[in-house]
Amino acid sequence: MSDSPLDFTIITGLSGAGRSTASNVLEDLGYFVIDNVPPALIPKVAELAKAEGQRQTKYALVVDVRAGPFVDDLQSALAQLRDLGARTRILFLDAADETLVARFEATRRPHPLAENDLVSSGISEERRILEELKGQADVVLDTSTINVHQLRDRLQEVFGDDAVARLQTNVVSFGYKHGLPRDVDLVFDCRFIPNPHWVPELKPLIGIDAPVRDYVMATPEAQELLVQLRSLLAFLLPAYVNEGKSYVSIGIGCTGGRHRSVVIAEEVAKIVADLGFASRVHHRDSSRA
Repeated sequence: MSDSPLDFTIITGLSGAGRSTASNVLEDLGYFVIDNVPPALIPKVAELAKAEGQRQTKYALVVDVRAGPFVDDLQSALAQLRDLGARTRILFLDAADETLVARFEATRRPHPLAENDLVSSGISEERRILEELKGQADVVLDTSTINVHQLRDRLQEVFGDDAVARLQTNVVSFGYKHGLPRDVDLVFDCRFIPNPHWVPELKPLIGIDAPVRDYVMATPEAQELLVQLRSLLAFLLPAYVNEGKSYVSIGIGCTGGRHRSVVIAEEVAKIVADLGFASRVHHRDSSRA
């Protein structure tokens, strides 16, 4: 058997949010994928994986509401995996209700919890059941506004062989007027920084353009914010590592998501990299009016 420790990823989340795509991606990345696993059987899978002669070390298990009331059983199974020395993490796929309804209507498949064929009622019940589990997830990905190819790219970033093992971060800029991202762990508001939107020559530009960056970075508010964020992240990121967390998403918001948040998100990504952690940045609303 390989000297590498066992690695178990639990794929779960809302029906229609992309679990099948996630399982396919992880299978392509070398994970042994098992669909619809009852949580009570997960420790048995680990015992077989530790058997002499087994070379497979990375497993992805799809667990969802088809297994019935499973949240408590899943927590017990994860504890047993950790007792066996396995690395564990939970990948939770989420999406907005209207997105999920549209996907079910497009495929004409019934929701597993729908009563009287009402997809919306099934989604509501599934959210209720999974609420606690989502809060415990290591990685939460919102697939509402991304396609299958973009989801595949995000998953490859998180789980690919080139990913840094101890902790990865995703820094996303956004506009509050377009709503908060559904899959961020930390959110910082930079609307107190003077707004380039009100400078005529800067309004049509975005935060990655040098004139906007120079304007924002010249303000004492931006400079002080970055000082405070560096101090906070220098404390938080190692603490997350100590708790075994493998992925952290940081949201930086301003009014429209085009100017201030873009500049600050780029700077935060640099801070994270300076602290020795893998960092990626994504500007959700920079192209929106």
